[in-house]
Amino acid sequence: MRERTSRWWIALAGLGGSLLIAVVQSSHGGGFSPRLGVQGPDAYYGPDPYTPLIPTVATVLALCLLRWWPYLVAAGGLLCVPIAWPEVIPVPDTMTFYFVCGAAFPLLAIGVLGAAQRLLCTGAPGLGAAVAGLVIGFGLFGQSLPGTIYQFLDPALPVWRGLLVAAGLAAVAPATWWWRRGDPAAIGLPDEKGWSWKRLRPIVAGGLVAVVALPFAMLSTERLAELLGVSWRTLVSYPNARTAILGGMTLAAAAILATLAGVWSLAGALTAATAQIAVSAPLVIALLATRDAGPARWSCALLGVAIGAAAVANRWRTAATVALTVGAATCLFIAFSGTSGQPQKLAGQYGATPALLMIVLVTAAATAVTGATAPVLAPRGALPAVLGPITGVLVAAGVKTAPVIDLGGGAPPQSVDAMLHLDTAGMLLLVSAAAIGGLGIAHHISERWAERKQAELIRQEAAAAERDRLARPIHDGVLQVLAMVQREGSELGGTGAQLAALAGEQEVALRNLLSGTTSPPGAGAQTDLRAELTTLSSPTVDVAAPADPVMLPSSLAAELFAAVQAALDNVRQHAGPGARAWILLEDEDDGVRVTVRDDGAGFESHRLRDAARSGRLGVEQSIRGRIHDLGGTATIKSRPGIGTEVELWVPVTVR
Repeated sequence: MRERTSRWWIALAGLGGSLLIAVVQSSHGGGFSPRLGVQGPDAYYGPDPYTPLIPTVATVLALCLLRWWPYLVAAGGLLCVPIAWPEVIPVPDTMTFYFVCGAAFPLLAIGVLGAAQRLLCTGAPGLGAAVAGLVIGFGLFGQSLPGTIYQFLDPALPVWRGLLVAAGLAAVAPATWWWRRGDPAAIGLPDEKGWSWKRLRPIVAGGLVAVVALPFAMLSTERLAELLGVSWRTLVSYPNARTAILGGMTLAAAAILATLAGVWSLAGALTAATAQIAVSAPLVIALLATRDAGPARWSCALLGVAIGAAAVANRWRTAATVALTVGAATCLFIAFSGTSGQPQKLAGQYGATPALLMIVLVTAAATAVTGATAPVLAPRGALPAVLGPITGVLVAAGVKTAPVIDLGGGAPPQSVDAMLHLDTAGMLLLVSAAAIGGLGIAHHISERWAERKQAELIRQEAAAAERDRLARPIHDGVLQVLAMVQREGSELGGTGAQLAALAGEQEVALRNLLSGTTSPPGAGAQTDLRAELTTLSSPTVDVAAPADPVMLPSSLAAELFAAVQAALDNVRQHAGPGARAWILLEDEDDGVRVTVRDDGAGFESHRLRDAARSGRLGVEQSIRGRIHDLGGTATIKSRPGIGTEVELWVPVTVR
C-alpha cells in the first residue's frame, strides 16, 4: 500500500477508535487505573481483590503490544458491544459494565494514540496531532451523551450507541487487515531494535503510574487518619479534604514516576493534564445546565471536537491552540463574573445558550492542547504512555485535588460547590496555553538544532568520502610527482633546490588534506596580518594597512592571506597587461576587512557562474570557500573595462 493512502486508513481507524471511546465514556466511564477515593476493596469493587487491577493490567498489556495497535482498538471495540446492547449479557448490572469499561478504555485509548504516533513518525504531523486530540475530544463528547442507566428515558439512545459501535468497528477493520502482522512504525523509534531501555522507559513509566494509584485508592479512612496523625472522625466530617489528600498523594507520586519517561514526557504530560483538569468542572456545570437541551448538547460537544482537531491539523497548531485556550479561559472568566462567582446559578438556571458555548470552547481547547502536545512526544516513542496512563492518572488525581483551592466549607463531595471555580479553571487554562506555547517553541528550537547537527554529520561524511575517493589517484599521480621533484631537484642545486623544497612542503600539505588533519601553529599562536600582506607589495601592487599590527590567530591569518593571494593571481592572469592592484586592510571592532581592487579588463557577472558550472572553481573554492569556512563573506564586483573589486570580511572573536 502506498504511504499516502495508508495514512488515511490509519486516520480512519483512529477516528473509529475515538467513536468507541465516546461509547465507553457515555456509559460508566473508563480510566487507566482504579478510581480514587475508594475506602477499601469491599466498598465498591466487591469481594474479589483482583478486580481493581483490570484497567492497570489492560494498560500495561496495551503498551507492550503497541505495534499491534489495530488489534487493540478492535478488541476494545468488541468490549463495547455489551454497552450498546446490554441484552447480550445475561444479568447486566453496574459491576459488569464497570469491568467492561475498565478493560475497553485503556485498549482503545492506547491503540488510537499508537495510530497517532505512527502518523507523526511517518511524515503526517497534521493527521497525527488531530488523531491524538480526538482521544480526549471524543471522551468529552461521550460525557455529553445520556448514560447507559438512563436508556429508558430515551428509546433512541441504544440505536445511536449501536450505530457508534458499528461505525467504529467498521472504521478500524481495514487497518486490522492491512497491519495484521503488526506495525513497527507505531513504536516511534525506528533506530531502536529489540527491547532497549529507550523503548522500555515510557512503558515502565506508564505502567508504574497506572499502578501507583491503587495503594492510595485502597486506603481506608482509619488507615489514612493513622498515617496523617489525625482523628478518623475529622476525615469523615470533611470528605472533600480526604479526597483531596488522596488525590494530592497520587498526583505527587505520579509526577515523580513520570520523570522516568524523560523531561519532555513530563512537560507534555503536565501540559495536557492541566488543560484537562481545567475543563472538567466547567464541562460538568455546562452539561447540568443543558440537561434538557436534547441533541444540541452533544452537537455542541461534537463541534468543539471538530474545531480542536482542525486547529492542530495545520502547521500553525501551536498558535491556534494558544488562541483557542485563551478564548476558552475568557469564556470562563465571563461566566464567573456573570454568576457572581457562584457556578450553581448557571447550572440551576437552565440557561442553554451560554452553557452550550462553554461546551464548544472547553471541548475545543482540551482537544487542541492534547493534539498540540503529541508532536513533541512522538519522536521519543512516548506518545501512548504519556498522553495515556500518565496524563490520565494526573488528571484523575488533579480533579480530586484542585477543588480544595476554592472550597470554603464542607460542601458535599459531588455537589457543584465542591468543584473547581470557573475563575480558577480559567487561570489553569491560561497556564496550559503558556505551557503549550513554550513547549512548541522549545520543540521547534530542538528540531532546528537536531537538523543542523544532522546536516553537519552529513557534511563531514561527504567530505570524508570525497577525500577517500581522491586519495588513491592523487597518491598514485600527484604525490609521486612531488616526491620525484623533491628527490631530483635537491641534487640539481640552485633553482632546482628551491623547487624541491616547495615540492616537499606541498607534499606534506596534500597528505594532511587527504588524511583530514592539518598542521596549524601551536595553540594560541598569533600572526600579524599587516606584516603578511605587506610582503605582497610590488611595483604593480600597492598595500594600505593600519599603522599598528593586526594580530589574528595564525590559522585565520593564513587562510585570509591565501584568499588574497588567490585574488592577486586572478589579477595577473585575467586583468590584462599593465593592470595595477591595490590592497586595503581595515581592522574593525568585530572582524577584519581586506579589499583587493584592480583597474584591469573586468568581466560580466555571469562569468563566475559559468565558470563554476564548467568545473573551474578557482574563485568559488580558493576565495569564497575559504572565507565561508571562516564564517565570513566574500563580495566580488566587476564591470567590463572598469576592473574588479574583491571584498573579504571575516569575524574575529579572539585576538
